[in-house]
Amino acid sequence: MKQVRFRDPAGSVRTGEWVDEDGHPADTETAGDGGQIRFADRSYDPVEVDILPPCEPSKIVCIGRNYAKHADERGEDVPDRPLLFLKPPNALASHGSDVRLPADRYVEYEAELAVVIGEQCRDVGEAEAMDVVAGYTCMVDVSNRDDQDREQNWVRGKAFDNAAPLGPVLASPDNVPADASIELRRNGETRQSSTREHLIFPVPELIAEITSYMTLEPGDVIATGTPEGVGELADGDEVTVEIEGVGRLTHTASQP
Repeated sequence: MKQVRFRDPAGSVRTGEWVDEDGHPADTETAGDGGQIRFADRSYDPVEVDILPPCEPSKIVCIGRNYAKHADERGEDVPDRPLLFLKPPNALASHGSDVRLPADRYVEYEAELAVVIGEQCRDVGEAEAMDVVAGYTCMVDVSNRDDQDREQNWVRGKAFDNAAPLGPVLASPDNVPADASIELRRNGETRQSSTREHLIFPVPELIAEITSYMTLEPGDVIATGTPEGVGELADGDEVTVEIEGVGRLTHTASQP
C-alpha cells in the first residue's frame, strides 16, 4: 500500500492511497508521477491536490556516512558506530515543493531512504526493530556545506527551513525489497545510483542504536544516509529521488 497525506480542494487534510489509473496499488513508476489518489469513495488527480509529507515527525534522526563510497568521496572514514544528527520539523518540505536555498552558500543534494516510525518506542532490540516501523519513504537531505564543513555548524548546515523534502508516499515495509534501488536525478541526469543493501548500518541496527539514547514517537523519521554521487544543488534545479517499492519524490530549488 502507498499511503499519501494530502490537502483536498476544500482545504481538508486527508490520508488516502496512491493508486494507478485502474485503481490498483501504485508501483514505483506511478507513485509521485501519475495515477490517482483515492480517499473513501472519491478519487483525485494528484495535480488537483496539495501533496503533504507522509508523516508529521517530532524529529528527523539522520545518519551520516552510512555508505562506504560516500565516505570515500567526502575524504572521511567510515564510522565505527552510526553517526547521528538531527533535523527539526521546520526542515520538512513536500513532494512538488520549491526548496529555498540559503543565500550565498554552496548547497548539495543527498538522496536517502527514510524510515517512518509507527509507535512510541525506547530501547528496541534489533530483533524487534521492524515491529515499530510504519513504512518507508523518500527524502532529500539538503545540505549547506559552507557552514557544515567550514564552520562545523550542523544547525546552519542541516536544519534550515525546507532542508528535508519527504514523500510522496508511505510504503509498507513489504513493498520495499532488501536490495531496493535508490536513484537521484538532477535536471533529468542520474547523479546517484545505489541500493539499500550497501548500507553499512542496516535499519534494525539503526533503530536499536537510536532508541538506546532517545524515545522515538509515531511519525518520527530516520534518514538512513546517502550513497555516493552527491553534488551541487543550484537555483532552478529539479531533483527527483526514486526508490524501488516507494515511488518518486520531486522538488525544485531556488535562490533568494
